[in-house]
Amino acid sequence: MATFKFNVQDTIFSTARTGSPESTRRDEGPPSPQVASIGAYFTPLLLEATLCILAIATLMVWSTPAEAHVKWFTSFDIATPARPISETLSSPWFWLAVGIAVPLFALTAALERTVIGTRILILMDSVSEPLWNRADDFVRAITGGFFVAIFVIGGVYLTPDLPTPSEWVSWSQLVIAAGLFSRRTMWVSAIGVLGLWIAALHQYQIFHLLDYVVLGLGVAGYLVLFSLNGSWWHKQRFNVLRWAIAITLMRSSFEKFAYPEWFQPLAQQRPFLTFGMPTEVFLPMAGVVEFTLGLGLLWTPLIRRSSAIALLIIFSAAVVPFGRLDLVGHSLIIMMLVIATVDPTRDTQVAPAFKRAIVGVPAGFVAALAILAPTYWSLHMALYGH
Repeated sequence: MATFKFNVQDTIFSTARTGSPESTRRDEGPPSPQVASIGAYFTPLLLEATLCILAIATLMVWSTPAEAHVKWFTSFDIATPARPISETLSSPWFWLAVGIAVPLFALTAALERTVIGTRILILMDSVSEPLWNRADDFVRAITGGFFVAIFVIGGVYLTPDLPTPSEWVSWSQLVIAAGLFSRRTMWVSAIGVLGLWIAALHQYQIFHLLDYVVLGLGVAGYLVLFSLNGSWWHKQRFNVLRWAIAITLMRSSFEKFAYPEWFQPLAQQRPFLTFGMPTEVFLPMAGVVEFTLGLGLLWTPLIRRSSAIALLIIFSAAVVPFGRLDLVGHSLIIMMLVIATVDPTRDTQVAPAFKRAIVGVPAGFVAALAILAPTYWSLHMALYGH
């Protein structure tokens, strides 16, 4: 087993805005005729609903330490046998977390169908509109800053647990950052990101690299679609980011079930991270929370935005104990969560009727778990033989 640790230098990156502002606000539906100003939103009932959502976000902070990517801070061996999924399914703590997270998910779905849910979304739109109108500039600035930062660090493909001695990798990262300043060269940056992901894939295999779908396919897909201005594909660029991060989070949650021993050193060094709970209690619950929030990013607008806000709280809180390495490493994920939060889209692209139904929440959770969990363990068995 190998330990990968190194210091991150302070990196300052600024970018000039290129091109004219692009307003990409989509159809939101007509606002309630009773709502004339933001002040009108703050009815006692709305405040009660807002407090409910804040309570959900507070509950989700349970998984804060688990969101610090464990492979960046401790030893690991990806080829070691994974704990069977049956071990997790037999844990009462797993089912306790499911019994809390899924009903909260359903409660938010029920709230979204009411006038209160509509008003919450309109309020979110009012607050987030300035950033949404500059969303593409925001994505390009954070992406460029990320690649400048790992260029300065040197010796990694995309993240600290993907080290490489090849000097061309670092210079490629600088070229990727430079290509983001113009729409005409963004496809070059997309090829560069995919190239780094494929190069890392050759060395570290697909099982490890699936952790970074959001970095490889997600960012590259956004850059390509952004350059296709005026097309239907151009309008899907933020959906690509959202799906990439959602699948990445749901998949990475399985590490807490399959490899709890990876988290033991961190829990011993920083017992406050698990709130004093044993890892066999904390990790199944944290895994359920992460999986549920990842799934929430693919659900209806209020659930998507509430999940993104909860995840932003979690990832931001993880920076406090883990520092700049965690901030730089997760900067693209944080950027994508900000986009998912400010996106005013009301359309639900896949199975909208199913997702709006209350029964769709537990059914969707079970279906997503039944599809993704077997692929995780089966792929590991196919690649490593156990």
